[in-house]
Amino acid sequence: MMLIMLGEAWRAMGANRLRTLLTMLGMVIGVGAVVLMMAVGQGAQYAIKQTIAAMGSNLFVLLSGSSTAGGVRSGGGGNLTLTASDAEAIAELPGVQAVAPIHPGSAQIVYGPNNWNTSIIGSTPSYLDARSWPISTGAAFTNSDVRSATRVALIGKTAAQNLFGDDDPVGKTIRIRQSPFVILGTLAAKGQGMDGRDQDDTIIIPLTTAQRKVFGSQVPGSVRMVMVQTTTQEIMPIVEKSMTELLRQRHRIRDGMDNDFSLRNLTAAADSAEESTRVMSMLLGAIASVSLLVGGIGIMNIMLVSVTERTREIGIRMAIGARQKDILMQFLLEAIVISVLGCLIGLLLGIGSALLTESLTGTVVIISANSILVAFSVAATVGIFFGYYPARKAAQLDPIEALRYQ
Repeated sequence: MMLIMLGEAWRAMGANRLRTLLTMLGMVIGVGAVVLMMAVGQGAQYAIKQTIAAMGSNLFVLLSGSSTAGGVRSGGGGNLTLTASDAEAIAELPGVQAVAPIHPGSAQIVYGPNNWNTSIIGSTPSYLDARSWPISTGAAFTNSDVRSATRVALIGKTAAQNLFGDDDPVGKTIRIRQSPFVILGTLAAKGQGMDGRDQDDTIIIPLTTAQRKVFGSQVPGSVRMVMVQTTTQEIMPIVEKSMTELLRQRHRIRDGMDNDFSLRNLTAAADSAEESTRVMSMLLGAIASVSLLVGGIGIMNIMLVSVTERTREIGIRMAIGARQKDILMQFLLEAIVISVLGCLIGLLLGIGSALLTESLTGTVVIISANSILVAFSVAATVGIFFGYYPARKAAQLDPIEALRYQ
């Protein structure tokens, strides 16, 4: 019985091919837009998650405080109030997994005829743990290198490419401010950071080497920042309070006085960025879904016209024994078939548009089974919802009045 009704629905649609095609077009555009927008939105979420993963997890950054001289106040880091011993004390706090004091800067790096200006990070081996930054080739420097202020370095992918091309930099000697440094290893690629900078355009050297032999230090043992990684994200508020109390005590800051350091929760900032992207993805999907609503209204309008045109046919069907539910099912099937066919074509259009967008713009798009299922389900529901009223109107026609209709 159902197959017979589907055949009838197909023949009714074929009798007005252009009208059926135009009716279906609303669903095609609606489903295609939903699939494309959700693919772009999920791609953006994936890119943000990759950036967060590259940055590291459960991270705090401690910055030195500002300074005031002659009424002129500098920004954060203007007064070197943090020291390597502060970092050692923080490492003893419960819930702290890794602590890395950092003394950064930039310099021109020279290797043979090549040179490149890059950022230089003076830190300890814990920096790699805090940043979840593995070594690609070679090996990392050790705490012994930090104690001895050894001239050794780890090099990022971008800096290595500009200095060495395709050659392996491990074991080679570069010059940083006229001082020779041996490259012990290369860092795994991390890509762009949340601030837009290339994380791979960097060189990491021992903290003491940066303080004594490269950048110098106004205050012995001082550092510009300290990176702190906690064991879990849930414990971060407790660790934040403990660090603040510890540093105020170590720096002899009395009650009522401002801190001479600032503390930033990188994980909170990353989570905020991810949440913003998720909201944007939902907003894109909601905007695209409006076109599905328009397509559904189009189906209802055409089905109402079809009921009017086929009133006499409905009367004949009822006169020879068709029941109300048969008429209802007949017209509802026609609406569903139009909706489902439009949905299938729209899926192909949306997937093709998403792949074309990725190919032309380099934007990451993710076409998930969930987005396809959601688009298909919504389209089918729209078809049933907007097709039900015309079908019900057809089923409730008076057979006698329908036969008289001209």
